[in-house]
Amino acid sequence: MRSTNGSLAAGAAAILLLAGCSSGDSGGDSSDTATAGSGATSDGAMAVECQPVPGDSLVVLDDDLMLQNADNVIPAINADAATPELVAALDEVSAVLTTDDLIQLNKAVDIDRATSEEAATQFVADNGISAPDQGSGSIVIGAANFSENITVASIYAAVLSDAGWDTEVRTIGSRETYLPALEGGEIQVVPEYAATVTEYLNLAANGADADPVASGDVDATVTALEPLAADAGLVFGAPSEAQDQNAFAVTTAFSDEYGVTSLTELADTCGTISLGGPPECPERPFCQLGLEEEYGLEVAQFDSLDAGGPLTKNAVRQGQVMVGLVFSSDGELG
Repeated sequence: MRSTNGSLAAGAAAILLLAGCSSGDSGGDSSDTATAGSGATSDGAMAVECQPVPGDSLVVLDDDLMLQNADNVIPAINADAATPELVAALDEVSAVLTTDDLIQLNKAVDIDRATSEEAATQFVADNGISAPDQGSGSIVIGAANFSENITVASIYAAVLSDAGWDTEVRTIGSRETYLPALEGGEIQVVPEYAATVTEYLNLAANGADADPVASGDVDATVTALEPLAADAGLVFGAPSEAQDQNAFAVTTAFSDEYGVTSLTELADTCGTISLGGPPECPERPFCQLGLEEEYGLEVAQFDSLDAGGPLTKNAVRQGQVMVGLVFSSDGELG
């Protein structure tokens, strides 16, 4: 996730790192030259000796085994405010919003410098989104302090305003601030991320040692979320297809040269890779450990860089590493 209008990437990291990489020890030397070996893949085939391929554009490899938890954008609603008309209106947004849309919205705001309100208004108009029923009264839509969340909140506001509600978008801050405000009725709606909010409520209800209940399956994750939400005085609408979560990117040139579009294909084709990401990546199950244990990849070189930031993306573009940890809705992927 990215930030604008005075809100920097710390807000995004606070949300996404809950779902994947968190603090830990450094894991590598970014000065190493990228190399990749060859060997047998998990299905017995011999992998070729892949090398990084420099290029300007990046593409995310499909996480076909669902290593990452399903952080789909989903509307969170105060239970007392959750009328059928309000929920139905927000679900109209979820029915349309995709990850590609998030990428383009983030590009518009973070790179092309449109405001979140401008990007939201254009998105609603382009997609013809309208509430199925008219509403009334005041709805305050809270937002975390990073641009993507503010833009989605502004999309909610545009749809609700067109349907008769008086709306205000209020940037509040982190989940630790806006969820209590939502539970207490100070705000009525917040754009949330399914897996991360599920685990947040799970830990709040069941303690720091609670077993995780979110997964890469968005339907199963929402099923686990619903009773936790009810206990907290919240209701959740339908999840969208749009996801903002950890992802692994290569250059488009690499994808084209080796015919790789998914992490399984990367493992079958190359077997051994060089990887760039945050210092804690080698010890995290949603980063290097997951690639090794879930996909059977061998990470021969790890470069300690950043979490989905310019260091990692530039290292992939320049051919310093083959694969980099990014965020799936990054505007630079558009």
